[in-house]
Amino acid sequence: MELRQLEAFVHVAEFGSFTRAAAMLGTDQPALSRLVRQLEVQVRHTLLERNGRGVTLTPAGQLMLAHAQGVLQQVQRAVQDLDELHGTLRGHFSIGVIPSFARVATLELVRHFRASFPNATISVTQGLSTYLVEWLAMGRIDVAVMYDTFETPLINKRTVHTEELFLIGPSDDKSKRTAAERLPKSIALSEIGRYPLVIPSRMHAIRRVLEAAAEEQGIKLNIELEMDAVTSILDLVAEGVGYALLALNATESDALKRRFHAIRVTGPTLHTRLVLATSRAHPLSRLATQATAMLESHVVPLYGRASEHADKARRHRSSP
Repeated sequence: MELRQLEAFVHVAEFGSFTRAAAMLGTDQPALSRLVRQLEVQVRHTLLERNGRGVTLTPAGQLMLAHAQGVLQQVQRAVQDLDELHGTLRGHFSIGVIPSFARVATLELVRHFRASFPNATISVTQGLSTYLVEWLAMGRIDVAVMYDTFETPLINKRTVHTEELFLIGPSDDKSKRTAAERLPKSIALSEIGRYPLVIPSRMHAIRRVLEAAAEEQGIKLNIELEMDAVTSILDLVAEGVGYALLALNATESDALKRRFHAIRVTGPTLHTRLVLATSRAHPLSRLATQATAMLESHVVPLYGRASEHADKARRHRSSP
């Protein structure tokens, strides 16, 4: 198995087309096709389904893509480490972030990185925390900013921020409730079963926090709908389909600038932890180590300040 075969396969898979991948690599389509076919022969699996519109991954191809991306990432890190022997930080830094962090901090992350490491490149990928753990383990990303998830021996995690979770409903103004019908400012966790929930699937950290707390108190949750995308959850909440359990950053960064009613949950208050995560199986390069330090010192605090601003705005709106 040769690196050029893996590179050809990864580009074709990501572009979904031999033609576009060949243009990107500066080669011709027949040569690219031969490299991919050689790889398929060596692994004894069909990796791509060819059709008139391009190519799609077979189940074997999906598995191979994840491994091939990790291998190429490791090779890139090796070249990067050799460059650093000359004292110049070059190479590529790959970071995965949860969507709520991406909305608040991606722009400043890129700005700080380019200013600090002008000879290096960066890529930022969004995903749920569970996916970020998988990508770390495969070596596809160097570091992740994510919600804390279940423990895994392959991942190092360090808490960098703690967020309170609120029950989120449509604003009183939009729902035109009477004063007697207005949503409360706070509820006990034991009362949460009265509210139909639009909530992420069980792979999501927020769902795990809520279910653990509910199970401890013997509370039956009223789950109306499962939805992983925060933007879609807010759409459904705005339409009155149900209520969400989210940090305030999620509502404050709503692209449509809609107003929502945030209800504090007590007895106990629910929190989720934002962590910096790295893989124990894939040591960080010097670039990745310094970029991670920059991230923690200059970018993560932006997320914390955004959370504080969101809480002040909530208290201001709820004050008489």
